[in-house]
Amino acid sequence: MDTSMAGTGLAVIAGIAIGLFAAPIKLMTRYRFEHWALVNALVALIVLPWGLALALCPHLADALGQVPVSAYLKANLWSLAWGAANVLCGLCFVRIGVSLTMGLLTGVGLPVGILLPMVFKGSGQFASAPSLLSPTGLALLALTFVLVFAVGLMARAGFERERDKLETRGSFKGGLLMAIAAGVLQVGLSFAFVYSQGPLMEALKVRGAGESGAIAAVWAMTLPGGALVNVFFPLFLMLRGRNLKTLLAPKDFCLTLVMALLFVTCLLCMGNGMRMMGALGASLGFGLYQGFQTLVSQGVGVFSGEWRGSAPRTKALMVGAVVLMLAAVSAMAFLQAK
Repeated sequence: MDTSMAGTGLAVIAGIAIGLFAAPIKLMTRYRFEHWALVNALVALIVLPWGLALALCPHLADALGQVPVSAYLKANLWSLAWGAANVLCGLCFVRIGVSLTMGLLTGVGLPVGILLPMVFKGSGQFASAPSLLSPTGLALLALTFVLVFAVGLMARAGFERERDKLETRGSFKGGLLMAIAAGVLQVGLSFAFVYSQGPLMEALKVRGAGESGAIAAVWAMTLPGGALVNVFFPLFLMLRGRNLKTLLAPKDFCLTLVMALLFVTCLLCMGNGMRMMGALGASLGFGLYQGFQTLVSQGVGVFSGEWRGSAPRTKALMVGAVVLMLAAVSAMAFLQAK
């Protein structure tokens, strides 16, 4: 199989994995946001990435010592921004539902995540990305507008679905504002990789690491900034609420481990997929990943009953948005195949 097409497939898998990320929350009976957020952060951002890096990368400490400190700082600042978005996203799941939250995050983040790497080039192979005004760049720009329009339809449908239930409580408008802020900040996860992987991958592979092992090590070094927020904020909430003992609930703990595995699967597939897609991988990989994330999260919302009882017009808006988004991500996959 052509490596670029394999990379496209991995980007799609990454989107599916992160789109399913919130599904286990629907089955939890005792965990609140702070409980699953803490367990997921410890396992997905610290334990699994570092476990994989140590297992798969020989001479890890020596390799990491050869990389300029500035590369780590840049990556972890992006990661910190994503960490803040992650906390906001978890709160929005509770306030405005999974479907609308993921739709808004995608609609705000898509233009930034797709277009910025063609203006400010990433590290390594992403430094050769085509310019925004090239034929490929203009095609991606047009597809980005289509995706954002589709997400706008989803957001409108979500607003109509929740308007009667939530507008009088004041939580819906606050959830919308948090989701928009999270949409801007959430591109930090992709950018932490795009703008730092070049020197890290080079140092790791020279010392015997394989592609996937080196990518795991890149994530291990770029995620501490995000982990800082995602560990201490939920821990603060639990200490304030004096409900640390709830962490011992076995069923909810296991469901949170499923979330962590889905997240790490997303990271590894996204990193490998972007690199296999070549110079355009930072932009195109992000678009495919985000598009499928949104489509799958909408499916989670449908099957969990979020749209039950909605008006026919509202459901029609959502169906139209899904069809439009499927067309756009299919065009992106075709663009990569050319």
